[in-house]
Amino acid sequence: MRIAVAGGHGKVARHLARAMAANGDVPVALIRSLDQVDDVTADGAEAVILDLERCNALDVAGVVSGADAVVFAAGAGPGSGASRKDSVDRGAAAMLAEGAHAAGVRRYVLISSMGADAAPPPGTDDVFAAYLQAKTASELDLRGRDLDWTILRPGMLTDDEPTGLVRLEESVPRGAVPRADVAAVLLALLHEPASAGLVLELTSGVVPVAAAVAAVVDPAD
Repeated sequence: MRIAVAGGHGKVARHLARAMAANGDVPVALIRSLDQVDDVTADGAEAVILDLERCNALDVAGVVSGADAVVFAAGAGPGSGASRKDSVDRGAAAMLAEGAHAAGVRRYVLISSMGADAAPPPGTDDVFAAYLQAKTASELDLRGRDLDWTILRPGMLTDDEPTGLVRLEESVPRGAVPRADVAAVLLALLHEPASAGLVLELTSGVVPVAAAVAAVVDPAD
């Protein structure tokens, strides 16, 4: 598969690119800066410079044309304010969807966040609340589009070594998960067309990734 990944220089995205390359897939890293090219090409990805905050759907369509799927792994990042949570975590996700649709790329996997399905709890930091609100809006936008989408809501992301063991269900208790395990689940979902239309939560657990994906696709198994 040829898979375009928005936010291609992010930590999850780079784990995903390495996993895709090892699997024989072709990762295309959509990045913001020339400074990031060497990193993503070292991961085995093709580098494409595209700023999703400063482009239009035709720009996106041009770079994702010919892809089998797109993944939204971008984020405004630590230190950014509420306005950029909206422009990246909501706006850029929608721009990727518009461009994918224009290019005829139906498969779209969105990395969201646990907590995106509810109002932020009282006392939540304003910027983090804006982040959750942006993720909620991006999910609602994507679910209304004529695309084969999957939404993945990981728990707290860590840089721990991957275990290959996860808990992947429609709803799971809050918990943490290594970024490399998130990438492994993303890759498995991308290769499972029957996961389209699912909204899934993810933490570390005791089930191997392949079995966890198989279970959510066909719960009767």
